[in-house]
Amino acid sequence: MANGGLLDFEQMEVWQDTQDLAVDVYGDFRACRDFTFVDQIKRAAVSISNNIAEGAERSTKPDFARFLDIAKGSTGEVRSMYHLAERLKFVEESTANQRRGQCKSISRQLGGFAKHLRKK
Repeated sequence: MANGGLLDFEQMEVWQDTQDLAVDVYGDFRACRDFTFVDQIKRAAVSISNNIAEGAERSTKPDFARFLDIAKGSTGEVRSMYHLAERLKFVEESTANQRRGQCKSISRQLGGFAKHLRKK
């Protein structure tokens, strides 16, 4: 265990969920020709798991919580972009709904985890 008794980030369910989301984002926009949009949503999706990893490697729980807040912000960005992607007809409504649901779940996990870290 790293970081004061916490799991290594690879063992954290929320990190695994964010990796799954990033893979889904890459798949959803594989054929999209709007490279600016695709680059932005991919960067936002990848930054979620990377911020969890970076925070987990920090030396204090408050530092980790701050990175979880940043990851949570990126989750909101991905969710927002799926609204736009649906309106632009880049993805089907069902896909957008599923991804927004994943984002909401991840956001709840991140918020709860950050709150837990701040209590200690």
